[in-house]
Amino acid sequence: MSKRNKRNAGLMLVLLIVIVAGYRFFSSGDGEAKLTATVQKGEFSIRVMATGELLAENSIEILGPNGMRRAGIWNTNITDLVPEGTYVDSGDYVATLDRTELANKLKEVSNELDKISSEFRAEKLDTALTLRQSRDDLINLKYSMEEKDLILKQSVYESPAVIRQAEIEKEKAKRAYNQALENYRIKQSQAEAKVGQVAASLRSQEMRYEVIQEVIDEFTIKAPQSGMIIYKRDWDGQKVEVGSQISSWSPVVATLPDLSSMISKTYINEIDVSKVSEDLRVDIQVDAFADKAYAGEIVSVANVGEQLPNSEAKVFEVSVLLDQVDTTLRPGMTTGNNILVSTFEDVVYAPIEAIFSDDSVKYAFVLEGFGHKKVEVETGEANENFIIITAGLNEGQEVLLNNPEPKSGKTEG
Repeated sequence: MSKRNKRNAGLMLVLLIVIVAGYRFFSSGDGEAKLTATVQKGEFSIRVMATGELLAENSIEILGPNGMRRAGIWNTNITDLVPEGTYVDSGDYVATLDRTELANKLKEVSNELDKISSEFRAEKLDTALTLRQSRDDLINLKYSMEEKDLILKQSVYESPAVIRQAEIEKEKAKRAYNQALENYRIKQSQAEAKVGQVAASLRSQEMRYEVIQEVIDEFTIKAPQSGMIIYKRDWDGQKVEVGSQISSWSPVVATLPDLSSMISKTYINEIDVSKVSEDLRVDIQVDAFADKAYAGEIVSVANVGEQLPNSEAKVFEVSVLLDQVDTTLRPGMTTGNNILVSTFEDVVYAPIEAIFSDDSVKYAFVLEGFGHKKVEVETGEANENFIIITAGLNEGQEVLLNNPEPKSGKTEG
């Protein structure tokens, strides 16, 4: 073999050795590639991320008819709406509600009102005739009593028997008059009560008619003040639209938001809600304006969790008040909320994937020469990707992200 060929063969052998050594170094025993990361030192932030929705901090509700229950209407449907986002002035048209049931009730009440009005007139007429007859009878009985009194006076010179008979006749006439007078008073009271009862029914029916007449006008909904129309969401998240039902217990149709102050309403998973509290700072990104950055502060955290539609996890409502708003922001826009929970200065941290545990012992694998060394570590707080190392690792060390001893431990997380 020539000297040149021997040199080439030697180079090939060295290259082969380097390839084998590199493969053994960068692969685990089962052939899995060894991924590494560098231990870092510096500022460490713990944040909670959550998607939210922009809402006005304050708004005026646009309500359906407030007399629906008094009119006996419990539910009705929306038949027409102005487009959401429309700017309206006070008194401008907003929506129309279905008047079909109300019109039917108005017709029923009108018919009943006519019927009771006829009864009232008839009762008054009957009462007048009955009492007039009774008054005539009283007049006649009074004349009879006076006549008997005159006969008694004329019989003063008659025999005692005649006088006594005259006295008896006078007494009978007087008793008949007094009894008729008492009967007249009773009939009068009864007639007044009966007429009053019919009059009360008439007034009640008239009031129902007046209420329905007033409510009919309220089925055309108008804006109570100037603003931009934002329609209410139902319990399932669906916005009010043509065909939606309005009830007398929940008559809100839309809102007029005050766009000078806005909040991002978001929901935090029950696992993370203990990390957040009022006054924490939040970085806010509005999806519609990716090039703009906003900031805010948490102003409220719900004490009671709830379950959102199509979700199994419990969440807690959190409201974030924006520091500043501009004319481009609109209610309903989607936001990304980056909540700064806490910050640690000048700490050592490593990827969560680099920390493994075996029962209560935590450890990492540090690259050393052509191999690695297993070191026990102590950890602190963690965020989504990294964990603080309080002991066991130093800045700049290279650590494995996959466990070369998979049976001996599991990733910390």
